[in-house]
Amino acid sequence: MIKYAKFVISNTDYKKCPAPTKPEFAFIGRSNVGKSSLINMLTNHKSLAKISGRPGKTQLINHFDINDKWYMVDLPGYGFAKVSKGIKNTWEKMISDYLTNRDNLVALCVLVDSRLEPQKIDLEFITWCGQNEIPFVIIFTKSDKQGKSKTNQSVHKFLEECVRIFGEAPQYFITSAQNAEGKEDVLEFIENEVTEYYDSL
Repeated sequence: MIKYAKFVISNTDYKKCPAPTKPEFAFIGRSNVGKSSLINMLTNHKSLAKISGRPGKTQLINHFDINDKWYMVDLPGYGFAKVSKGIKNTWEKMISDYLTNRDNLVALCVLVDSRLEPQKIDLEFITWCGQNEIPFVIIFTKSDKQGKSKTNQSVHKFLEECVRIFGEAPQYFITSAQNAEGKEDVLEFIENEVTEYYDSL
């Protein structure tokens, strides 16, 4: 359960992120996947993460202190943001440097739109995560936008692609920022990982 969530700092360089003394859970996805809405739903805040009608609003590594126990990290989205190639390359380096150098990163939550067929850009990204040994889970978003059977079909297709790439499906959650579906499951997963992290110290 999240009792409080507090913004800590924004950075473009992982070396300037908070000292890696707490377990960290980062959130990333295509630019219009509903990341800010999901973060706000999980933390019971209306505007902890800035929501924009314009994809690509998040341009920094944003750290939030949760319960003084762990960090939630909001990463720039990838995909449809209307920015120059130079800025996109800068974002990609910033994200890859963070993901490959942050020792206290317990899990990367990769957000995937539950309404869509498996997208090449999502599959390429999780393949990169696998190649770089980045621990990740999949969070399917926007489940309220269609019927349950449609969502299940999309999820199944995506997981089939994961099995094709990795030989097995990753842990996953089906969520809706609108009706809080999946909220308890995601937070329970994080809480268990946080407990395990401190127990292992």
